Amino acid sequence: MRASDILLIITATITALMAGLFFSYSISVSLGLGKLSDKEFLNAMQNINREIQNIPFFICFFGTLIMLPITSFLHYKKQSFLLLIIAALFYSVGVFAVTAFINVPLNNKLELFEITNASNASARQMRNIFEDRWNFWNNIRSLSSLCSVFFIILACVYNGYKLKSN
Repeated sequence: MRASDILLIITATITALMAGLFFSYSISVSLGLGKLSDKEFLNAMQNINREIQNIPFFICFFGTLIMLPITSFLHYKKQSFLLLIIAALFYSVGVFAVTAFINVPLNNKLELFEITNASNASARQMRNIFEDRWNFWNNIRSLSSLCSVFFIILACVYNGYKLKSN
């Protein structure tokens, strides 16, 4: 097995981990949080946004952003190159850019909100500003990362087929 194939497997794995994170959040965590009162919801989201900033998350999140173009480049002369470029585009635009330009600014705005001294009306207003928009864009990240995984799997399958036929 060549180094480019090993990197493809690693890239597929970390991309799948990110897709699983966003997908699981969309189909379970956000639904559970949606049942909380406004202040409970805001407090839970503040805590989640703080806790997600950890080494395993950063390795997978930024690792995928870095590994997809590298893996694509290493497959430049192979038919799987185009599949990997498509996967990289889905991830860089639909996951990284959405996170950087939409979800993180929403998280930062929420972090500045002082829950303990907030009135019920201001907590409701903050939740209205945050929740639906954040969840919508998280669903976009989920779909985009799943598309990335799909194209990487196609590249893996195609590479496996080409290895066996050579």
